[in-house]
Amino acid sequence: MTDDSPIRIAVIGSGPAGFYAAGHLLKDPAGCFDVDMLERLPTPWGLVRSGVAPDHPKIKSVTRVYEKTAAHPRFRYFGNVTFGQHVSREDLLAHYHAIVYATGSPSDRPLGIPGEDLPGSHAATEFVGWYNGHPDHTHLELDLLSAERAVVIGNGNVALDVARMLVLAPEELAPTDTADHALDVLAHGRVSEVVIIGRRGPAQAAFTNPELLELGELAGADVIVDRDELERALAVADPHAEQDITSRRNVEILRDYAARAPKGHPKRIVLRFLLSPAAFLPDEHGRLGAVELIRNELVPAPGGGLRAQPTGERETIPAGLAFRAIGYRGIPLPGVPFDERAAIIPNRAGRVLDPDTDTPLPGEYVVGWIKRGPSGVIGTNKKDAQETVDAMLADLSPPGDGSENGAGAPAHERSPVHVPSTPDAAAVEALLRSRQPQLVTYSGWEAIDRHERALGEPAGRPRVKLTRIDELLQVAAAEQP
Repeated sequence: MTDDSPIRIAVIGSGPAGFYAAGHLLKDPAGCFDVDMLERLPTPWGLVRSGVAPDHPKIKSVTRVYEKTAAHPRFRYFGNVTFGQHVSREDLLAHYHAIVYATGSPSDRPLGIPGEDLPGSHAATEFVGWYNGHPDHTHLELDLLSAERAVVIGNGNVALDVARMLVLAPEELAPTDTADHALDVLAHGRVSEVVIIGRRGPAQAAFTNPELLELGELAGADVIVDRDELERALAVADPHAEQDITSRRNVEILRDYAARAPKGHPKRIVLRFLLSPAAFLPDEHGRLGAVELIRNELVPAPGGGLRAQPTGERETIPAGLAFRAIGYRGIPLPGVPFDERAAIIPNRAGRVLDPDTDTPLPGEYVVGWIKRGPSGVIGTNKKDAQETVDAMLADLSPPGDGSENGAGAPAHERSPVHVPSTPDAAAVEALLRSRQPQLVTYSGWEAIDRHERALGEPAGRPRVKLTRIDELLQVAAAEQP
């Protein structure tokens, strides 16, 4: 861009990826960017608010970084605005020089096995949203009062979060921001055993070391790992895992658990490997009654590494609850290219690609999980967003300034500059307010934040979350224009 008018950017989604992208743009030394953030919910922060386990408050403190971005004079927040309903891709291209899609991977990956839809079988995404007070999942029907065993399918941190939340003692839950509707149910739940199932071995598990170690510190639950089963699962060498420091440490932690004598706690978490669910079986009432598992063996994969191959050996575990935690999945946005197989927006270095020509679309970019798939931790999104912002800066720089090779792309691969017809801040706000009269500004979110913190203070909790959209809007409306 060559004149002094601001370059207007719309960021769709207010999770970590969206805020890191906004922060990188607003730190540009030229100071020429105006950033508007559009969010479907009245509240920001994405999975930091609705995905991070309530007993991990330190992880949530990352929002302080995002608050600094939100305080920038060239930043605006428009909550309770749904892309594709209140505003279209074409609307935004008319008002902004660029759109940054940062909508994450809000759905779950199904297992695709018989009985998956039985009552008692749940996606981990639903359960996580339920105990975190996400408005979409407030009314989840979850029977924790009759099931004594739960099976969690998956070998990542989400699986550990689900297992831990099911066995936390009431005194461990009490000081957290767990949604009120979930606190009582979790505290009085009858689940006494949680079995975590991994299709591959312990060396290939995606746990991070701190999360796995944390299981051994629970007040009322033993961690059970069968030593013989563990060593059988480790019998096939995996050079890649052996070179990975996280994998090596995970194996050490699991061997330590296998060597421990149970302390006799009322609950237990059992970690098992080389098993895949074959079917969810109903009980006499038509609810989940058992999980049929098939044993796997590790064999070399065509592209290197190891893959799990089913054997003929099966076993059945009685269980009244099952949670699939095998990954999140992106969903298409209206009018935006989407790779159905990878469940991402097709892109190169964050530049959205036309699926027919494989060339960058002018003025459209992507960050976070909807860019690369659901991988990494919160901090991974910072580097990811920087790559996309570098691509934007290279695209917006005039030829000959040395930016042609920015973000690893030669000049012919850069996205053409998009010039909006109405790049006016007041015009887009007027449009949004006409489409969504209950729009929530950042001052509205701050009112919600203060209200929730005040509710939590008497009980020594960080906050008591409002979980209904009407409640959130009522509090926001009291302190915003």
